[in-house]
Amino acid sequence: MNHFYSIDDIEDPEGFVQKAIQLKQSSKNFREVGKTKSLCMIFLNPSLRTRLSTLQAANALGMDSVVFNVGEDGWQLEFEDGVVMNGTKAEHIKEAAAVIGSYFDVLAIRSFAGLNNREEDYADKVLKQFIKYAQKPIINLESAIRHPLQSLTDLITIRENTSKPRPRVVLSWAPHPRALPQAVANSFVEWMMKAEVDLVVTHPEGYELAPEFSRGVAVEYNQAKAFDGADFIYAKNWSSFTSYGQILSQDPSWMIDQQKMD
Repeated sequence: MNHFYSIDDIEDPEGFVQKAIQLKQSSKNFREVGKTKSLCMIFLNPSLRTRLSTLQAANALGMDSVVFNVGEDGWQLEFEDGVVMNGTKAEHIKEAAAVIGSYFDVLAIRSFAGLNNREEDYADKVLKQFIKYAQKPIINLESAIRHPLQSLTDLITIRENTSKPRPRVVLSWAPHPRALPQAVANSFVEWMMKAEVDLVVTHPEGYELAPEFSRGVAVEYNQAKAFDGADFIYAKNWSSFTSYGQILSQDPSWMIDQQKMD
């Protein structure tokens, strides 16, 4: 059984990217690959790009696909082990995942961080409970702390748009009116650290990523300096890890004046 939970499930990321590019260029030649397989996409929160692109990918492989929206199409799920089921949640993940796994060949799960309890979010319980109980391959469509599919496509985009052996890639924090999870930034760093790129992360002080994701990463607090010589700039917002889930006040001069750059 092979899960796609994080980049650690990929033995050769660069080779994986090249295979993906080949598949993308000749997708019509792969319709027999999934002809006898079925996919259940399970959403605990909304999705646009990931949902539609994954459906299209499954169709391109000839797979039968079903979308299941938890709480809308079925009962709310309980993810805590050992809980007495006398509350508002009618299904426990232990039984629900096993049942779903018996119906389908592959499950794809999406679940956001709550941004209220850092320890709970970083335990990534939803994805890990499905992996534990479904007994079928699990694809991570974004969890509380990772979004590997998006990072895979980011690396594909980089490879398709550069001939440099090691392009300079910058992940830059950007403002947003709402507090957002760190999942996209976490996965982007994980993938770039294992790719043939020179990665720099830039953000205001207070927006450092979790140590497990930022260890060994070049961080530059001066955005203009970070952008100097960049081949790719990836702009993304994430809320604070240390002051978990919060939007911190930051010096407005941190962001480069784009009009002056133009």
